[in-house]
Amino acid sequence: MLRNLTILATSALCASAMAQMTPVGLWQTVDDKDGTVKSEIRIIEAAGVFSGKVERILDPKAKPGETCVECTDERKDQPILGMEILRGLKKSDDQDLWDGGKILDPNNGKVYRATVKPIDGGKKLQMRGYIGFFYRTQTWTRVN
Repeated sequence: MLRNLTILATSALCASAMAQMTPVGLWQTVDDKDGTVKSEIRIIEAAGVFSGKVERILDPKAKPGETCVECTDERKDQPILGMEILRGLKKSDDQDLWDGGKILDPNNGKVYRATVKPIDGGKKLQMRGYIGFFYRTQTWTRVN
């Protein structure tokens, strides 16, 4: 009986650790230029495709009800709060990488090719956005 409980507890711990090595969850975004916490993004998965929406804006400089004035697609002039900024990510052949998606910077309307990689045991997420050969990298922190 004790052996079975030990195996069950170990399995539960391993499953929990493995579940954290995914981008699914709530993340605090941190500006790559000045290090300030800007927002919380909820990343979800549906049928193997990952997307992320702005769930909370934490930037003290943000104005309530702010819209994406610089966006050039259907998100133009839409509220940033609740906006889907991450689209189309899929699991890569690389075990710890999700790519093939796009991420929008609602502050300037630029859309980047996106890759994400859980790091630090899944406690952080390396978010990298590419335009051509140029890229920006941010490290997001898991909230839950």
